[in-house]
Amino acid sequence: MEIYLDNSATTMVSPEVADIVIKVMTEDYGNPSSMHKKGIEAERYIRNAKEIIAKILKVKEKEIIFTSGGTESNNLALIGMANANKRAGRHIITSGIEHPSVQNTVKYLKEQGFEVTWLPVDAKGHIQTEALRKSLRTDTILVSVMYVNNEIGALQPVEELSKIVKAYNSDIIFHTDAVQAFGKYRIYPKKQGIDALSVSGHKLHAPKGIGFLYVSEKIKIKPVIFGGGQQKNMRSGTDNVSGIAGIGEAVRQAYENFDEKTENMYRLKDYFIDRLSELEAVKINSQKGDESAPHIINASFCGVRSEVMLHALEDKNIYVSAGSACSSNHPHISETLSGIGLSSEEIDSALRFSLSEYTSRQELDTSIDCIKELLPVLRKFTKKK
Repeated sequence: MEIYLDNSATTMVSPEVADIVIKVMTEDYGNPSSMHKKGIEAERYIRNAKEIIAKILKVKEKEIIFTSGGTESNNLALIGMANANKRAGRHIITSGIEHPSVQNTVKYLKEQGFEVTWLPVDAKGHIQTEALRKSLRTDTILVSVMYVNNEIGALQPVEELSKIVKAYNSDIIFHTDAVQAFGKYRIYPKKQGIDALSVSGHKLHAPKGIGFLYVSEKIKIKPVIFGGGQQKNMRSGTDNVSGIAGIGEAVRQAYENFDEKTENMYRLKDYFIDRLSELEAVKINSQKGDESAPHIINASFCGVRSEVMLHALEDKNIYVSAGSACSSNHPHISETLSGIGLSSEEIDSALRFSLSEYTSRQELDTSIDCIKELLPVLRKFTKKK
């Protein structure tokens, strides 16, 4: 039996999403920029996906820009909005535990002459509101804080943070990377004070290579990709119609029976944390309950390097992650785990388990049994070395 517990890295494409993607690729394959019937059919898929997403977020369809995924969405949001608003100031605020697609984009902007303030987090991975309040300046133009941390699942008080920003200066743009949150939370940007929001399809059972950026119509933003002027000049390039159709269907499915699915994931997460807590010298780095996302569990297996445990579990057809999938092939010190105060041993032995609506309690029990069996053997081997 294969047990897949790496859903924060990517998810299985749901059968219904796969069906619509294949249909578009093999039957309704026209270019939406074409004026003939095939082009009109393709354009219909794009309009339908926009309608679904806009309805879920309670925003306007024209405020949705399709991208290749979370990384492009974050790049477009940060670079596009920073460049469009730099006359008002050059100060950007973000947190020290952002995804690399935010961290590295902000570092790039710093090289272009913008000033950056990096907010610290507490031991639970939460940004402190007072730290944000003290960081705001008259030349602050943009604040970017992730909705859910991709390594430990920490849920940020996004609405509260936005209120602080807007109370200081309503013109400051508030962006959130919602890649790990969308599909797990009901998110309403207008109500929560979110001006821009990034989403990636392959985290919610859509294909890789598709995502979207919500940008409020009130926000000034410049494109970062130039060409034929598709999507009202905001993101040139032939539209990925099959991917757009897929993410539209995936979003529709994600919010079907939403409460039931998320409550079940919370139960499974808390159950798994309880089972892991019973094991010797295992430190849980994620919070139970609603202080963190329903699908992410991070734990340190002290005395065993994360890569060793990962491959030992892989040999038993159990798939997990050592940190963020976007950087797992490039060894580095996790900004998130160091930011919450873990020791080097705890960081080196940390694994991330991430659930989906398809995860079962039986799979978690089997995983615990395997970990229980492996831990003493691997620790003994490590000590011998």
